[in-house]
Amino acid sequence: MKRDALWLRANVIKTVRDFFWERGFLEVETPLLIPANAPEEHINPVTTLPSWQLQTSPEICMKRLLCSGHQRLFQISRCWRSDERGSRHLSEFTMLEWYRAGCDYQTLMTDCEELLQHVAAVCLPDSRCFVHNSAKINPFAPWRRISVQEAFLRFGNIDVRDCLRKGLYEEILTSVVEPALAGFDSPVILMDYPSELAALARTKPGNRDLAERFELYVGGFELANGFSELNDPLEQRRRFEDVNRARRDGGKSVLPLPEPFLTSLATLPASAGIALGIDRLVMLTAGVDTIDEVVAFTPEDL
Repeated sequence: MKRDALWLRANVIKTVRDFFWERGFLEVETPLLIPANAPEEHINPVTTLPSWQLQTSPEICMKRLLCSGHQRLFQISRCWRSDERGSRHLSEFTMLEWYRAGCDYQTLMTDCEELLQHVAAVCLPDSRCFVHNSAKINPFAPWRRISVQEAFLRFGNIDVRDCLRKGLYEEILTSVVEPALAGFDSPVILMDYPSELAALARTKPGNRDLAERFELYVGGFELANGFSELNDPLEQRRRFEDVNRARRDGGKSVLPLPEPFLTSLATLPASAGIALGIDRLVMLTAGVDTIDEVVAFTPEDL
């Protein structure tokens, strides 16, 4: 029953909040209505007032707080993305984001392990396992860390850069790689993305072809996206401009740039941040197949 799912949802959110409070993170609230999001090629913001958008993610403001001297931040916030609807997607959804100064993406991977173990222990005390497509995924079993290149070679017998050149990346990822990741009985971290696929991430020292980005999969179900933060304002502006060129070439609107963020970026310390879908985490905890089952109302109910 949805009533039970809503109680479980509340317990998951409380458990997540307790996890970060116990580890000394500052919980923040940043504006939902902003002049500009971080431009992304395949994400379209919802425009409300003239020249204002609902946030697609709280990252811009949270990174500015890192620039002002905060060390550990988290936020559980509503976000909006236009024209997203499916069994795993809603245009309005709930996002958890957390940021750490003085670390890189490896630290976030450890955070993910400890967070999912904490949620499973508190919210699923009997099985301590998540469920997706009737398969149990044990967060206490050893986690796998696989590079994107390794995954494409291992599961698709194809070089990831060949996929990018041929425009086949998304097709191979969704039809071959992600189904293969569903075969693991513990969470999987897919890491070290081609730099073309990481618009806000730092490239790996000594290898500018790869970015320090990872995605967390549970039962082949993508749950979180994290990376070491890029803190070069000139490079970040160039990447945003590249995104807008790609949007224009694809017939999409060109998006405004977040100028205050770009101005502050030079003061961003070495840091890392991650976004995790709360609705999807509740789905995995409840063992259900659609996002509709873990929210109070869907758009069709309104």
